Amino acid sequence: MIKTHYKDLFNLKNKTAIVTGGLGILGKRFCMGLAEFGANVVVVDLDEKETKKFAKELTECYGNRSIGIDCDVSSSEDVKHMVRRVMDEFDEINILHNNAASKSDNLNAFFAPFEEYSLDEWRNIMSVNLDGMFLVAQAIGSQMVQQGKGGSIIQTSSIYGMLSPDHRIYEGSYYLNRKINTPAVYTASKAAIIGLSKYLAAYWADKKIRVNTLILGGNESGQNDIFKKNYSARIPLGRMGKPDEMVAALIFLASEASSYITGQNIIIDGGLSAW
Repeated sequence: MIKTHYKDLFNLKNKTAIVTGGLGILGKRFCMGLAEFGANVVVVDLDEKETKKFAKELTECYGNRSIGIDCDVSSSEDVKHMVRRVMDEFDEINILHNNAASKSDNLNAFFAPFEEYSLDEWRNIMSVNLDGMFLVAQAIGSQMVQQGKGGSIIQTSSIYGMLSPDHRIYEGSYYLNRKINTPAVYTASKAAIIGLSKYLAAYWADKKIRVNTLILGGNESGQNDIFKKNYSARIPLGRMGKPDEMVAALIFLASEASSYITGQNIIIDGGLSAW
């Protein structure tokens, strides 16, 4: 019998992986997963001190070389500077996890009813959730094209980029002691990411750059028990997701194990989209 080497396909040793939004609840898990499989991880987020601190922890824990870089992904100059700093540290960029999303500074504006939603807040969220995705994909994809070795780009979307939220689940629902909903700008921005990924998958296919989307369902991250109960009642598996359950799909899409997969959506939602 011919011996197979399928496990080796998941090996990311000597690959450079950039994760935007790398300090988030999911972002940290994504960075840890990539590092565990051998990648040199670039932690990208707004807080320079914290990105460097977390990158140091990754290096100490997994032994690969990781660095932290502060970057506002909604700023073209910041993004270009981030790419230059990565290239100064590493020979090339092989993997991009385009994961950053806005956390509004004005929660009253962010959770406002659609009829009262301000254009300023809409543009504020879009500047990160969509414009930031465009700027980072453009800058790093261009670098991958110049390198001529292909690459993998994974962009994070949400189940609410595919489906409308069931607004009934928000009755009595709180997050970090704040009454919540899913605003239209969130759904619109996450739907746009899916379209952008498919466009880029076809656009860069001849450059051997694969582009796929992670579509994530709700994860436990501080919601109150009423929300967890209401949300879980909509899920065939009967519960919310856990951050660690999102990581394996990223490793698959980042690695050669998915070498014939591009333009696809990997949905991790406990079955919500199945009914």
